[in-house]
Amino acid sequence: MGEEVRLRIAPSPTGDPHVGTAYMALFNKAYAHGHGGKFILRIEDTDQTRYNEGSEREILSSLDWLGLTPDEGPGIGGPYGPYVQTQRRELYTQAAGALIAREHAYRCFCTKERLDEMYREQAARKEPPRYDRTCRNLDAVRIAWNIAEGIPHTVRLKVPDDGTTTFNDLIRGEISFENRVLNDPIILKSDGLPVYHLAVVVDDHHMMISHVVRAEEWISSTPLHVLLYDALGWEPPKFVHMPLLRNADRSKISKRKNNTSLKWYREQ
Repeated sequence: MGEEVRLRIAPSPTGDPHVGTAYMALFNKAYAHGHGGKFILRIEDTDQTRYNEGSEREILSSLDWLGLTPDEGPGIGGPYGPYVQTQRRELYTQAAGALIAREHAYRCFCTKERLDEMYREQAARKEPPRYDRTCRNLDAVRIAWNIAEGIPHTVRLKVPDDGTTTFNDLIRGEISFENRVLNDPIILKSDGLPVYHLAVVVDDHHMMISHVVRAEEWISSTPLHVLLYDALGWEPPKFVHMPLLRNADRSKISKRKNNTSLKWYREQ
C-alpha cells in the first residue's frame, strides 16, 4: 500500500460505551496494526442535547481495559488533533461555506414547526419523510434579507435530482443508490455545529483516514458522504461495512434484550 493506513472509531459520548464500540474498535485496530498503520479515536460530541459528562472518560477506560488503546485520540494526542468534534467547529464552517459557494449546498430558513407539520402531512399520506426543498431555490436578495434580519437557518446538501451515486464496499462490492430517493439532508445546524454527514467527511479527510470500517447500518448514509467528498473535491476513503452484532436468533442486539454497556461487563 502506498498510503499510510489509518483507521478510526468515532463514538458519541451519550452514555455508557456500547459493546458495538468495542466490536468495531477490534476490527479497526487489528487491520490498522496489521498493515503498519494507526488506530485513532475521535469523539463525536456535536449532539449536545444528549451529551453525557464522563462518557468520554468511560470510552477511553473501556478501550484500555480491552487492550484496544488508540494510537491517537483525546488525552493521547497526535498530529491531526484536536480529536473532539466540538473543538473542530471552524473546519465544518469552512466546509459548509465552500459547499454553498460552489452551489452544492444551500441555506434553509424553514422553522421546526413548519418541518414538523410537513412531516405529519406526509405521514398521513403514508409517504416517507422528505424535505420539500422550499429553500433550495431562494434568490440571493431573499437570502441576504433573511440573514440581515437574523433569521436562524441550517445548511442543507443539494442532492442531484437524477442519476445514481455509486461506491465500492471492500466486502459487499459495488453499491448504487438512485439520487431521487435521497433527501436534501441538513449538514450544518442553526447553532453552527455539524450533523454527522458533514462532520464525518470533514474529519476523516483532515485526519487522513484511509479506510472507514463501520457497521452496516451506515450503508444508506454513504452515498451522501460520497456526494460530499465529490462536492468538496476530496478523495474518499475506502469503505467497509461490517455485519451488526446479533443475538443467537439473528435479531439485532439492543438494550431491550441485552445489557449492551461495556461498563456493565467490566463490572461483572
